[in-house]
Amino acid sequence: MISEGPLSHAVRVRPFEQSDLDGAVALWNETTVSHHAAVFPLGEVVNALAADNLGLVAERDGTLIGAAVAQVQRDHAWILRLGVLADDTGESVSDALLGGLINELAARGVRRVSLLLPDGAMGAEALTTHQFSRRGGVSYYHRILTGGGRTDVVERFGGRLIPRGLLESLAGMEREKALIERRVILPLEYAEQADHHGVRPPRAIILFGPPGTGKTTFAKGVASRLRWPFVELFPSRLAVDGGEAGALREFFTSILEVVEVVLFIDEVEEIAATRDGRLVTHAVTNELLKLIPVFRDRPRHLLICATNVIHSLDPAFMRPGRFDYVLPIGPPDEAARAAIWRSYVSQITDSDVNIQRLVEATALFTPADIDFAARKAAQAAFERDVLGQDNVPDQGPGSVRATLADFLWAISETRPTLTRALVHEFETDIDTYARM
Repeated sequence: MISEGPLSHAVRVRPFEQSDLDGAVALWNETTVSHHAAVFPLGEVVNALAADNLGLVAERDGTLIGAAVAQVQRDHAWILRLGVLADDTGESVSDALLGGLINELAARGVRRVSLLLPDGAMGAEALTTHQFSRRGGVSYYHRILTGGGRTDVVERFGGRLIPRGLLESLAGMEREKALIERRVILPLEYAEQADHHGVRPPRAIILFGPPGTGKTTFAKGVASRLRWPFVELFPSRLAVDGGEAGALREFFTSILEVVEVVLFIDEVEEIAATRDGRLVTHAVTNELLKLIPVFRDRPRHLLICATNVIHSLDPAFMRPGRFDYVLPIGPPDEAARAAIWRSYVSQITDSDVNIQRLVEATALFTPADIDFAARKAAQAAFERDVLGQDNVPDQGPGSVRATLADFLWAISETRPTLTRALVHEFETDIDTYARM
């Protein structure tokens, strides 16, 4: 999608991509500081992008100079954020972004588009150009219900509230769900009753298991159940050239300002591996060892770390005083694979598919592998429906549905994440490291 008008040679408007997130967040923060507080919190905007709403970016010479997000609710869309760098072309870039949004929203069947714009924010002139009318007699009232927390800190790190029901919606994995429900969620959700029975709610846990088994999803599921903001710390984004320890300390200091939070660190071995004598690695691990006890002092803070290689973590990092539980998240067993397959098959086809055949064919599949195979089967049926067997358009949409043969073919074309050696290593790790 290319913007029209006098800027067409320089500014390109295109769909938002995941790789744009860091740049868009930085731009929105800069434009918010330059003008007035945004109406919709940054965490809500990021969450809308994750939920597959409409996002567009404007770039000049490969540099991101504008970003907009719209949330679609049936035939009504709200523009949650319209941020453009303040320069002599700002209004023109706003115009290009708005034009792109309106065209795409119209194609999706949207009939009404609304936007709450802070006074003085860039974009008002472009709104008039695109026939938006300013409604008088309306005032924007706002109250933050956080128990005195610092929502700006959560937003700064891309934190968000995870929609309700995520943990319950996970098909299969009943053992893991029950373990997390009983050990982690219940003591935090019913803190007074836990205290009555002498149960100390967990402050930090480790999830370990092979890649693709859903550790990140389980962490988000905990935040979804507790209704606490979910913030992820990416070890790879910490400062380089020896500054990791300082960046880590600064991050934790900021997070301590929040009243309640689920802090998630994936691939924690990047900053907590067995200390090998290298100065930087040693300093980062030492800093993390000092920060965790401080974090644990906050009653409504939960640290969840995840790793694929539990045996590579520093022994001092894993001791009981720092982590309450070390929980295995393993590959789905037959019952779990059956539940996962039933969930996908019911969404894809109404034909009679032998679930047991799919279960038997996916012995080493993770939930992520099953998801990929299911999508591949759906794609095969879709292409056959649109193009026909001989690349000739079929008689009508919906006349073809995925069959058992499609699923089995998709499974044969999917490389499983797991090997028997990895499964054996995981079972050995359970005996050695798990604390449940």
